[in-house]
Amino acid sequence: MDQNEQLPPPRPRSRSIYLLPNLFTTGGLFGGFFAIIAASQGRFEAACIAIFVAAILDGLDGRVARLTNTQSEFGVQYDSLADLISFGMAPAMVMYHWALLELKQDSLTLGKIGWLGAFLYAACAALRLARFNSQVGTVDKRWFIGLASPAAAGLMASFVWVCQEFGWSGEELRYAALALTVVAGLLMVSRIRYNSFKGSGHGPKADRVPFFTLVIAVAVLIALWIAPAVTLLTATTAYALSGPLLWFRRRHTPVQDTYV
Repeated sequence: MDQNEQLPPPRPRSRSIYLLPNLFTTGGLFGGFFAIIAASQGRFEAACIAIFVAAILDGLDGRVARLTNTQSEFGVQYDSLADLISFGMAPAMVMYHWALLELKQDSLTLGKIGWLGAFLYAACAALRLARFNSQVGTVDKRWFIGLASPAAAGLMASFVWVCQEFGWSGEELRYAALALTVVAGLLMVSRIRYNSFKGSGHGPKADRVPFFTLVIAVAVLIALWIAPAVTLLTATTAYALSGPLLWFRRRHTPVQDTYV
């Protein structure tokens, strides 16, 4: 081939492939929207399952975008807006319709505190997502600063799901539900670090995880097959507590002086 002969320009990537990760995001958004509708109809188990389906789709859209080389600023912003619905509004509305609404039976003031608790959670989720977007590329990918919104939503949804399975009503547990809602919201906006399970965070091996993570994942999948609601509540509770426990351990571990 003549060196002066120019190669034909590469064919542009089909526009349809850019829709693929956004379709996963849209599926997660639909899960959150469905959870809100189901909760308003008293179908709390279906609402909780929809939130977890949204969490699965949320974990796939970014990976699909990287695998197909279709990352875009539009996709990042769309994902955050969808997360606000699926992991901010949806868990708050599920908890409100299931338990916090019942606080008005005690007094008018407690009824207002109930819906304010749900609003606090939704607002904290929005703040958490905004902070995450502003810190992308500047923080260590091995850690989340504050409890991730999908994990907080999973904690809320699994709590309701387990209570439904064991026949505990939201009316009976309305104060526990309020405490959980407030704590989950505050953990999202805290400065406590949580393990992201994303490997080193640098270079081509950034998405690789330690081997033990795979073993834990297999064990969790087996437990999910046996008792999904209890397993999800156990896993989300353990993860939510892991950040404060590690913070407490670091604060109370004496620093040993070294002498030369």
